[in-house]
Amino acid sequence: MLLFINACVRADSRTKRLADCLLTALGEPVAELRLADVTLPPVDEAFLQKRDQLLAAQDYADPMFDLARQFAAADTIVLAAPFWDLSFPAALKAYLEQINVVGVTFRYTPEGVPEGLCRAKKLYYVTTVGGDDFPEAFGFGYVEALAKRFYGIPEVELIKATGLDIWGAPVEEILCACEEEIQTNHHKKEKRKWK
Repeated sequence: MLLFINACVRADSRTKRLADCLLTALGEPVAELRLADVTLPPVDEAFLQKRDQLLAAQDYADPMFDLARQFAAADTIVLAAPFWDLSFPAALKAYLEQINVVGVTFRYTPEGVPEGLCRAKKLYYVTTVGGDDFPEAFGFGYVEALAKRFYGIPEVELIKATGLDIWGAPVEEILCACEEEIQTNHHKKEKRKWK
């Protein structure tokens, strides 16, 4: 299963447009999780106490861990998040707090080193940026570090279109060029019918 985590907010989101192009090119069945439609509980003391109790009992079937189990079970992950205020939308940070679950998405070795438990071999991070300055560490870099160091997802690819809000920028040309690159690099090859 391909899990599409949609952190886009606007109906005419340019990031979503690029993500849709990628999803079409990958040609796999998609389960979409639109973060704007999900009510995420606040990570407050009551939440942490409940989570700690469930983790101590190794009760991973609780609905509190539904999102973490979904993430861990995905074969491929596409995450679409526009670049906002030097990072990504707050809903994505709240989502990541929900899926960071010891025993579901990762575990610790006896030496205290995180070890991934996620099935996915690849995570695609799709974003659009208004300016040309894109400090990757603040948004993409954070997700890449979690994916590789905690979740055990070995390959993380950044797909981006930049300079979209610069006065006079050829927005449609930039987006079309990015879509063409996506189609060229990610088009699902037809499987041979013979060996």
